[in-house]
Amino acid sequence: MSGYQSIEVRTSDKIQFVDITARVREMLRGGKCGSGLLLVYTPHTTAAVTINENADPAVPHDIGEFLRRLVPAQDYFRHGEGNSPAHVMSSLLGASETLVVSDGELVLGSWQAIFFCEFDGPRQRRVLLKFIPG
Repeated sequence: MSGYQSIEVRTSDKIQFVDITARVREMLRGGKCGSGLLLVYTPHTTAAVTINENADPAVPHDIGEFLRRLVPAQDYFRHGEGNSPAHVMSSLLGASETLVVSDGELVLGSWQAIFFCEFDGPRQRRVLLKFIPG
């Protein structure tokens, strides 16, 4: 995998967590990567990338609900587009994750998955993948 690869993600809700693990694995295998690090990054200011449990769909739902209550729309937000809570949520979770890759396979815990986190949907988004050999 030279340069970087891109994954397109279409979201359908205002706040949504999309499991992109299988698509990331597919791109790794297609790139014939060995061992190293994989940077998973989204170039959007109202989205994020996180790693968390994928076995129980209540987990990403609960995280989204917590963030919605933690950062409600408020009169003191000045941003004219009205999506300041989405910007704050993005900053709290972060735009990227770095993962270990061993012999072309992601090193994740039993219950872990990579989630694209939408905070200003529905939208068409991108996630960029950059493999760093090591």
